[in-house]
Amino acid sequence: MLELRGVSLRRGTKLLLEDADLRLHPGQKLGLVGANGCGKSSLLALLRDELTPDAGSVSLPAGWEVAHVAQHTPSGAREAIEFVIDGDSELRQLQAALREAEQADDGLRQGELLGRLDAVGAWEAESRAAQLMHGLGFAIGDERRPLDAWSGGWRMRLALARALMCRSDLLLLDEPTNHLDLDAVIWLEGWLRAYPGTLVLISHDRDVLDAVATSICHLERCQLRTYSGGYSAFERQRAEQLAQQQAAFERQQREIAHVRSFIDRFRVQANKARQAQSRLKALERLELIAPAHVDTPFKFRFRNAESQPNPLLRLEDLAVGYDGVPILEAVSLILRPGDRLALLGPNGAGKSTLIKTLAGERAALTGSRLEAQGLRIGYFAQHQMDQLQPDASPLRHLTSLDPVASEQSLRDFLGGFGFSGDQATDPVAPFSGGEKARLALALIVYQRPNLLLLDEPTNHLDLDMRHALSEALQDYAGAVVLVSHDRHLLRITCDELLLVDDGRVQPFDGDLDDYPTWISQRANQRASQRRQSASAGVQGGARATPDSEPAAVVSKKDLRRREAEERARLQPLRQRLKQLEQRLETLSERGEQLDQQLTDNSLYEPDAKARLLALMDAKRQVDAELSEVEQAWLSTGEELEQLQAPPH
Repeated sequence: MLELRGVSLRRGTKLLLEDADLRLHPGQKLGLVGANGCGKSSLLALLRDELTPDAGSVSLPAGWEVAHVAQHTPSGAREAIEFVIDGDSELRQLQAALREAEQADDGLRQGELLGRLDAVGAWEAESRAAQLMHGLGFAIGDERRPLDAWSGGWRMRLALARALMCRSDLLLLDEPTNHLDLDAVIWLEGWLRAYPGTLVLISHDRDVLDAVATSICHLERCQLRTYSGGYSAFERQRAEQLAQQQAAFERQQREIAHVRSFIDRFRVQANKARQAQSRLKALERLELIAPAHVDTPFKFRFRNAESQPNPLLRLEDLAVGYDGVPILEAVSLILRPGDRLALLGPNGAGKSTLIKTLAGERAALTGSRLEAQGLRIGYFAQHQMDQLQPDASPLRHLTSLDPVASEQSLRDFLGGFGFSGDQATDPVAPFSGGEKARLALALIVYQRPNLLLLDEPTNHLDLDMRHALSEALQDYAGAVVLVSHDRHLLRITCDELLLVDDGRVQPFDGDLDDYPTWISQRANQRASQRRQSASAGVQGGARATPDSEPAAVVSKKDLRRREAEERARLQPLRQRLKQLEQRLETLSERGEQLDQQLTDNSLYEPDAKARLLALMDAKRQVDAELSEVEQAWLSTGEELEQLQAPPH
């Protein structure tokens, strides 16, 4: 059994856990939820033995193998599949020992090691790693590409695959669905359901928590409380508790009012003064029940657009793609006020390209895009967060949109997105990914769009903010086109599903619950086509192309010229990516050094206050720069990936 007893944990001056208890039985799957910054990731670090509690104890069964996704994104020339197989540390140790035995010509030792390798499934390891990669969205044939060939988001998927490769007893996952598309999320959900070990999962995806978790642990006010069932069951149980708590609070307030009334009436009368004084002391001793805060801390709505032309936007026989090569063809679409469209389809099929075309950021290759007069687009994608001014505050960003608005009205608006008090005037640079995403959404909402284009808007958003966004979208009068791996948001927001696949955009025949079946059928169909192509190639004495068409013949001179042009085109981005990686490594090492220094108990003595504050300020600056560099690295990697993506 995994057990926390009376654990208290403090990071710097912030108390995260206080006298907290938690028990997990083997095979239990626990979803860990709570507001951003409450200490969920620090709790996982405790379980990984990377942090030491200030009080209490953390115990795991002896011999348990613990797997988690490494915090540092992988890099280097190592083949992707070999990196994934490295997750099985016992296998790698046995392979290294076998090489030593072969060099020593120790036959007896070799026989023993071969038996142990057979027992751990060594001969199926490569196949198992490839299946993990394919499940997370890597195409067949990508397994041997080096790590450095992948963008930041794809390297994160490789790090996740490596953690899943470990034959672990305890698996710790912190937001594993971030940077995954819907297909990969559905695959991961199935894998986690079948995982035989103990799981602790931090996630803001309620569908994943409902499907995977057998219990939910809520971290709030430095305490851990466990609820049986998935996230929906947790919501019901917590709502009942809060209702009971609110009723108890209201009863207590009536009692307090009655006592105060007695005190106010009789404290000046000599014959009643002693009774009044006694009541006053009782009132002071009374433990107040905190009022229940049922509502989300985020509350906003879309302001009415200045106009609602009908139709808003029309696409007629569009072809879109890159470098003259179409990814999608014959796209015809009419968007009207009130439309709610969700785009489904495998990774790389062209969903984001279609969104960019709708937004007017990418020109069509052929066909026409017709805007209505008065069209105002609100476009959210991850690169919008990178365009925020690091030295400007949320209030300054909003003032630049509306210079004549009063500061109080702008502060009131920002408060609905969680930016209140000093945070409204703090610079954006040190903000977390979730805070930047909230600010980017706030800027879009303020501009009163009548067409919303949202490409993975929930990345980095916690459950409270996702709930607020879903409520606001339900009341929104304009049109919405949404790409998201959050099925709950898709389910309650969109009423029409479009499938983007095989170069076409067409209505999806079914509802969201039918989509996993479509994925499975599509995978089986593709596998059957590959087998048929391979068979045709063997029978014909030559390798057939996937579509059984003869490959185009390109001269070596033309091939070398194209390769040189491609290298020259991508070189600046690759250089930028390398510089950012080096800076990330430097900042990560510096952050670890500061973390280690902050564990020194002597820092928290009164005479060490100045040194403590200096270290904390240095850590804050490093964390802020690390977040900024990481965002730049991710966006640069994604841009590079798009440019070198093969035509679909």
